[in-house]
Amino acid sequence: MKTLDKIPTSKIQRASKLISTGAKVGVNYLKYYGEKITKTEGEAKENLNKNNATDIYDSLKELKGSALKVAQMLSMEKNILPAAYVEKFSLSQFQVPPLSPPLVNKIFKNHFGKKPTELFDTFESTSSNAASIGQVHKAFKDGKELAVKIQYPGVSDSISSDLAMVKPIAMKMFNIKGKNSDQYFKEVEDKLLEETDYKLEIEQSLEIRKSCENLPNLTFPNYYPEYSNDRIITMDWMHGKHLSTFCDENTDPELANKVGQALWDFYMFQIHSLRKVHADPHPGNFLVDDKGTLIAIDFGCMKSIPEDFYIPYFELAVRENLDDRQFLDRKLLELEIIRPDDSAEEKEFFTEIFYELLYLFTTPFQEESFDFSDGKFFAAIADLGQKYAKNTQLKGRNANRGSRHFIYMNRTFFGLYNLMHAIKARNVSVNNYKNFTAS
Repeated sequence: MKTLDKIPTSKIQRASKLISTGAKVGVNYLKYYGEKITKTEGEAKENLNKNNATDIYDSLKELKGSALKVAQMLSMEKNILPAAYVEKFSLSQFQVPPLSPPLVNKIFKNHFGKKPTELFDTFESTSSNAASIGQVHKAFKDGKELAVKIQYPGVSDSISSDLAMVKPIAMKMFNIKGKNSDQYFKEVEDKLLEETDYKLEIEQSLEIRKSCENLPNLTFPNYYPEYSNDRIITMDWMHGKHLSTFCDENTDPELANKVGQALWDFYMFQIHSLRKVHADPHPGNFLVDDKGTLIAIDFGCMKSIPEDFYIPYFELAVRENLDDRQFLDRKLLELEIIRPDDSAEEKEFFTEIFYELLYLFTTPFQEESFDFSDGKFFAAIADLGQKYAKNTQLKGRNANRGSRHFIYMNRTFFGLYNLMHAIKARNVSVNNYKNFTAS
């Protein structure tokens, strides 16, 4: 794979790259209009999606950082994006062009004052995995096999400008209006900045590792602060398949249940016992070893869950509470879904929408066990997404609703549900996490 000797870091350089990509997309649309004459609408649209997905991804993978992180997040939205985008953007999880060896040496010199070959006994100059924020190299030190994660230069400095560029597009896409919109972008910006703070990631990794080490069929790497800093993390090299590879290759239902139960317990334990959760559940952050043990390897994105959000959020997972209209009204107000200045008609409109959403998304919590391989549940999610995407009444209103904490909590559950479905876990004990306590 082609390596990169530099990454655009200035606002002008990154904006220019996006503008040139926009021009390519424009050309693709011209081709699309021409193909509609000679091909069916479906064929022409499929070609348009493939061409646009390729051109957009090719641009983002050179920009890296928050721009590529957005593609990674979107790749999990299988019910929203066309298949061509999901397929192409999924590559951002662990398959993008790596930095060249000279640039890697330069980064080490800047942060350690030494080349990696002077710090480790051996160091592979070609990366093993490259993703949105950084890339991983294999190294050895004192007989230990290590994974060394290096952050791309300029990533943290470009986050604010990247988000400023995509903000107008995002506001239009998600029908966000009004002065309160800034809180949502601030939440995303703060989390992306945290992901570039590798010292914080090590602290969070050690904290989660200690708290969750009693959970069965789950393991974590050791971390080495003496070979780490704010831009480089050194940890154990963990042997296993990426979770997506495991899902594609596994044919053993019992093994699927074992891995799925471990993943579910891990998330429920974090949310309910720690009030802090790994809010980036995509396949590139998990491995499965040859014994079926789940390995969690990345804790850059952690979401703290404040009590005043946690309580009403999960009170509405109880079906009796959801069906109590007075109780529902109070909780929707606490969660900022309904606003004090809403008219009676607005209140009724949004209450009906969120009742339907909550009723569906809390389905797994209504039984002692749940079948995440059930295609009907995920088809219902897709249908509901399409229903509201086409809702003309919703498009005419300010959909800027809900606490800022919804952004990463909803992302966590969307990602978790999708992973559980991909694993094909059929008999997951929903409340199994209650059997364990933090170390």
